[in-house]
Amino acid sequence: MQEYDVVIIGSGLGGLLCANILTEEGYKVCVLEKNQQIGGNLQTFVRDRVIFDTGVHYLGGLGEGENLNRFFSYFGIMDKLKLEKMDKNGFDIITFDGDNNEYPYAQGYENFIRVLSQKFPGEEKNIRRYCDEIKRVCSRFPLYNLRNGESYHSDSELLQKNAKSFIASLTQNEKLRNVLAGSNLLYAGIGDKTPFYIHALVLNSYIQSAWRLVNGGSQIAKLLAKNIRKFGGEILKRSEVKQLKFEGEELRYAELTNGKIIKGKRFISNAHPLSTLELLEPGKIRKSYFTRFKSLENSASAFTLYLVFKKNTVKYIHHNYYHFKRNDVWEPVDYKPGEWPLSYGTFMVAGSKIKNYAEGMAVLTYMKYDETKQWENTSSTIAHPDMRGEEYEDFKRMKSEILIDELEKKMPGIRENIKAYYSSTPLTYRDYIATPGGSMYGIVKDCFDPVKTLVPARTKVKNLLFTGQNLHSHGVLGVTVSAFVTCSEILGLDYLIEKIAKKEAGASVK
Repeated sequence: MQEYDVVIIGSGLGGLLCANILTEEGYKVCVLEKNQQIGGNLQTFVRDRVIFDTGVHYLGGLGEGENLNRFFSYFGIMDKLKLEKMDKNGFDIITFDGDNNEYPYAQGYENFIRVLSQKFPGEEKNIRRYCDEIKRVCSRFPLYNLRNGESYHSDSELLQKNAKSFIASLTQNEKLRNVLAGSNLLYAGIGDKTPFYIHALVLNSYIQSAWRLVNGGSQIAKLLAKNIRKFGGEILKRSEVKQLKFEGEELRYAELTNGKIIKGKRFISNAHPLSTLELLEPGKIRKSYFTRFKSLENSASAFTLYLVFKKNTVKYIHHNYYHFKRNDVWEPVDYKPGEWPLSYGTFMVAGSKIKNYAEGMAVLTYMKYDETKQWENTSSTIAHPDMRGEEYEDFKRMKSEILIDELEKKMPGIRENIKAYYSSTPLTYRDYIATPGGSMYGIVKDCFDPVKTLVPARTKVKNLLFTGQNLHSHGVLGVTVSAFVTCSEILGLDYLIEKIAKKEAGASVK
C-alpha cells in the first residue's frame, strides 16, 4: 500500500492550494476528489455551448501589486489567467424597486468616493470614512497583506464590530446605508450577526480592482492541478471518502467508497468541518467537540438561474447588478413565504465570441434549504441532473419563471431574448460543493460570539488539519489566505512569508 506524506480531502481551491504549497516543498501529496471535475466552487459547466461558473463570478485584487495578484504570482498562475477588467466607474451597481437611480461601486478608492459622492451630494466625508475604515480593518490582518504578525483572533474590537451597525453610524442617509451594504450577497450578510471585518475583507479587494474570468473559474483549478502534478503530486477523481480510520491515536487511512484505502502521515480536509468529523472512525474524538460544530449556524444557500441568450439580442455589460425589491438590503436573506425573491445579483458570462453581445448570464438569489428538503434524499449528476424526479423539475421551473418575471421588471424585454435556461438549488450546492444545507459560504461568523465561530486549522486529531472557507474567510482570496494558514502548521508561517518575498524579489528558492 502506497503511503503519502499528506492526504488532502477535497479538490476545492483550498485543497488545491495546500497541495501546491506542499508538493513544491517536496511532500508526497494525494488529493482525493469525489466528483469527476476538480475545483469545488471553481467548477464550470457548459449548456448550449455557453460556459457557466458554479460559484466564482468575478474576482478582486488581481491588479499589479495587489494581494491576490501576489498570491497567484507565487503559485505561478497569474500570467496564465484569461481575465477581463470590469467597468472602472461601476463594476457593481446597486439598484432598488421604485428608484430609477443606479448606485455604482467604482474601482480605486478615490474613484469609488468620487463616483458615489456624485449620487449622494454632501456625503463625501462619510463615504471617505467608510473607505478609510475598510482599509484600516484590512491592515490588521497580516497574512491578508502577505506579512506575518499578531493573530487577529484576540482582537475583540475588530471581531465584535457589527457591519450593519457600523455602516449605520456613518450617515443618517438611509439610502446610502443600504447602498454601502448592497453587495452583501457576496457574504450572505445577516444584519444582527455579520462582523464588519468580513464586509471589509470582501469589499476591499474588489474596490482595488475587479475582474471577470474569461471562460470561467475552472482555469484556476486546471493551472493549480498542472502544478501539483509537475511537482509529483496526485489527484484522484471519483474518489469519495467513506471513512477516516486510525492507528492508535493517529489518523492513518482514508477508506474510499470504491473500496480503495489511501494511507497518509498527515491529513488536510477542505471539506466542511462537520462533514469531516462525520467521516472519522467512531470514538476517536470527544462528543463535545463534534457537538460544537454541529451547533454552529451555516450561511444561507442559493438558487441560481443560468440564462442562454439568443444570438445578438442582449448587450454585454461590464458590471454586475445587485437589485433589491425593498430598501432594507439585510432583509432578503430571511425572506418570508410568498416574498421570494427579495433580491438578486446578475453576472454576465465573460468570454463571448460575439463582440458587444452576451452569450449568457447567471442570476443568483437566496433560497432556504427547507424549500428543497422534500427531495434531500435524492441525488443527481452533472451528466444526469434530472434524477431527482419530475416534481423537483417542476419546482425549479416554477422558481425560474418567478425570477425571470422579476428580472423582466429590471431589464424589460429580456424574457423574449432567452433561448434556454437552467437552474440550481440548495441541493445542487449540497451535493457538488459538499456543504451542509447547501451553504454558500460555510459557517456564519457572529460578531456577538466571535470566538465560537472562529475555526482554527488545528483539530483535536493531532495529524488532521482543516482548510478552506470556514477558517479565515470565504471567497477566492479568503480561501487562499486559509491555505497558507493551514500549511503554516506544517512548514511555519515565517518560512512561507519569506519564500513569497524571495520569489517576488526574483531570488532562487529551493
